[in-house]
Amino acid sequence: MQKMLFAATVALATAFAGFATVASAAAKDLPGARTIGTIESRFGKLMELANKHDIKGLHAMFWQSPSTLLVAKSAVPSEGNWAGFWGKDAIDQKLHDIAASGPVVLTPDLTKLKVVGLTRDIMESYAPMEITVSYAGQDGTPKPFLMIITWKKIAKDWKVASEIILPVPPSPASRDSNRGL
Repeated sequence: MQKMLFAATVALATAFAGFATVASAAAKDLPGARTIGTIESRFGKLMELANKHDIKGLHAMFWQSPSTLLVAKSAVPSEGNWAGFWGKDAIDQKLHDIAASGPVVLTPDLTKLKVVGLTRDIMESYAPMEITVSYAGQDGTPKPFLMIITWKKIAKDWKVASEIILPVPPSPASRDSNRGL
């Protein structure tokens, strides 16, 4: 019995050591604090360009690929209320249309900006924000959104590979408040 227990302990320790080695190697492949700082800076620049309606500047921040994605409010009923816009031409047109609709103000909560490394050349950022816009039937009232961006390293620069803007629905009334409690 002791031999079996000893063998099981050795096997478990060996498996754990192997897992720790793989986890350590994977961690070495992830970007560090310097890269996270770069993405935070790029995120700030993206917000600045969006608030200035600088379409050329925004174009330069996006990966110039047919695989680039922007998820945003749609003005075309056949696309649904929100839709995906794929590729540089569709994204440029969507950004132009939004900017041409009137004032657009993106106000991220930078205290909640989170940046993580997925691989050596893929990062992801997440930030809640208020967006004020009058595009596609929106009334220009600031509303809560979440912005999730996948960043791809192209040569020595970080580009937006996907930008997903999600509206945050209002919180449902609690059951207790519906009963007057």
